[in-house]
Amino acid sequence: MMSLATNLVPFILIFVIMWFLIIRPQQRRVKDHQEMIKNVRRGDTIVTSGGIIGKVTRVLEDSSDIEVEIADGVKVKIARANISEVRAKSEPVKA
Repeated sequence: MMSLATNLVPFILIFVIMWFLIIRPQQRRVKDHQEMIKNVRRGDTIVTSGGIIGKVTRVLEDSSDIEVEIADGVKVKIARANISEVRAKSEPVKA
């Protein structure tokens, strides 16, 4: 019985180390990314996962798509999940 416990200790130790060095930080990054995507507003400058930089022109709260202006007069719809970074936050829109 004692040898079984001593054999399991290294595996448990490896799992704990992996949890704190790999799994936990990755979960935090995913949570921060989801929060960032949820808080995108009109006027924000974003970077897509494809590297396209544009300004958000329309956000529908109940949709997974947003409208982004990538050049003067050129607007495209992209999925929120494709946002990799929000570069410049805009001021809140006054109602």
